[in-house]
Amino acid sequence: MEIKFSRDKAIKLEQLEKLYNDVEWYAYTKDLDVLQQAVYQSLEVISAWNGDELVALIRVVGDGLTIIYIQDILVLNAYQNQGIATQLVQQVLERYKHVRQKVLLTEEAPDVRRFYEKNGFESCDKGSLVAFAKFD
Repeated sequence: MEIKFSRDKAIKLEQLEKLYNDVEWYAYTKDLDVLQQAVYQSLEVISAWNGDELVALIRVVGDGLTIIYIQDILVLNAYQNQGIATQLVQQVLERYKHVRQKVLLTEEAPDVRRFYEKNGFESCDKGSLVAFAKFD
């Protein structure tokens, strides 16, 4: 299996729907047109492909100069734990190494915490950082 990466945001709606549903992010697939527009309007999208199959995606928003926010990292269940998400994160971190603030929010779970810490992120419950969020 050879995974290829693409920065092309023109991803078919059916492929996005399959990926987001596979990881049970149903809030995104309630309105597929909004999801597709969110992808197009993102600062950066890097997708991972096995042939014609979309197997993973990372989506970045922000200004690309002072801040980036990693909005989504998704990997099809059948492709998880193969290093694909790490490759996606490392590509983003390399491309935006000049950006001081690199932010993401995610749910708490031991494996999730290990993944982000392994990739150089520090939890806001440590050190001098504080995080706030408002969800409507």
